[in-house]
Amino acid sequence: MTGPEAAPETAPVPVPWPATGGPQRETSTALDVVIRAAGVSISIIATVVTALLELELSSLRIGAIGALLDGRSPYEGSGAALPLVVPLTIVANWGIAWFAVTTTGRRWAAGPPWALWTLIMMLAASSRTSEGDYLLGGENWVALVTILAGSLTFAVYVYQLILSPLKKNSELTGSV
Repeated sequence: MTGPEAAPETAPVPVPWPATGGPQRETSTALDVVIRAAGVSISIIATVVTALLELELSSLRIGAIGALLDGRSPYEGSGAALPLVVPLTIVANWGIAWFAVTTTGRRWAAGPPWALWTLIMMLAASSRTSEGDYLLGGENWVALVTILAGSLTFAVYVYQLILSPLKKNSELTGSV
């Protein structure tokens, strides 16, 4: 039958891969919850570790290099402040925010590391030692710039997330 009343043959419709915007793969919700919880947990642990490291490095001086070469403590050095911690803070905080958002697939995941990092820095800046000294003194400009740069790094990352439109096949949702 070749006339107009003949039924047209239907060709099989190819199913596109998930990367091309086709049907999304079905994931185990339990596995997703575990991965998201692990992502937030690891980002919080990384935040604590890097914040404490940044606090230690904020008091580094140029004379510390000579003290290290002589086998002494790097905190015995004198001279001008060595702002090595500022770029380290920017890179570390950007990486922590990226990791938190990427592993959880949620934009809100950058918030807990940001809040915790800021809390640690503010506690260090406002706490006194048993001798009455502040952990981060007002004369330590490297520590003050570190606090500013670190918090601004989280803020810029989150601001970029807010401004970027979501793609159709994105794992990130706008949900809170």
